[in-house]
Amino acid sequence: MTNADIQSLLADACASLEGISESPLLDAEILLCHCLHKPRTYLRTWPEKIPTQAQREAFRQLLAQRRQGLPIAYIVGKREFWSREFEVTPDVLIPRPDTELLVELSLQLIPPKQPARLIDLGTGSGIIAITLAAERPEAQVTASDRSQAALKIAHANAERYRLRNIRFVESNWFEAIAEHDFDLVVSNPPYIAADDPHLRRGDVRHEPEYALISPEQGLRDIRTLAQQARQHLNKGGHLLIEHGYNQQHAVQEIFASCHYQQIETHRDLSGNPRVTSGIWRPD
Repeated sequence: MTNADIQSLLADACASLEGISESPLLDAEILLCHCLHKPRTYLRTWPEKIPTQAQREAFRQLLAQRRQGLPIAYIVGKREFWSREFEVTPDVLIPRPDTELLVELSLQLIPPKQPARLIDLGTGSGIIAITLAAERPEAQVTASDRSQAALKIAHANAERYRLRNIRFVESNWFEAIAEHDFDLVVSNPPYIAADDPHLRRGDVRHEPEYALISPEQGLRDIRTLAQQARQHLNKGGHLLIEHGYNQQHAVQEIFASCHYQQIETHRDLSGNPRVTSGIWRPD
């Protein structure tokens, strides 16, 4: 890579990532932009530019990490979600486009410029809670997680966007939550079975197991949330839970056994059943 220009650096890097990454060119571009402190448009505008030796060396080191399988988001320490940039570390899950469905559905249930109380359980990096707080400034948002490390990252992400309508609580689901008047409960909980082969593939190998794996074929945490949420929702309040593509019927049965009404499963951008919702209306 000595004295190589941007075009050559990308070509060599792309070749070195073949068979390791599903998107070698994109990975190479993101890593090089991180080293250059430039947007991706710069790479196409100035393909003949020669980065400095320090920049080329930094790029080489990041490529080595990627070849070892470390996720791009952990290497550069950030990931975009809902058009905002979020800090991420190996202490939290990597934000994924599928989770934007959970935000989209939540926003449909929270009228703009009206007060509402909502909670995001297992907030991780805070992408759901922070996005909802930013998009609905009149709402009061609670974000909880059992991990102090995750809450530290989420709090930093909220500070970046100067949000004042969000608070963070260390809690294992509802254990430390005293309120019983939420209009909306949302969560992207662990829902992968311990023996699922996907846990040994791709980026997920490096993500925190506590945020991925749930006993009882991935359903125990979903069942716990559905049961506990009933004590914390207003009458007519909504519960929205993200789950695996093959868990639609099992999650609907859990919601039904907890006596939620108007149970519905919603599909993500790939057409997979991804979020199940229900309304709490006790008799």
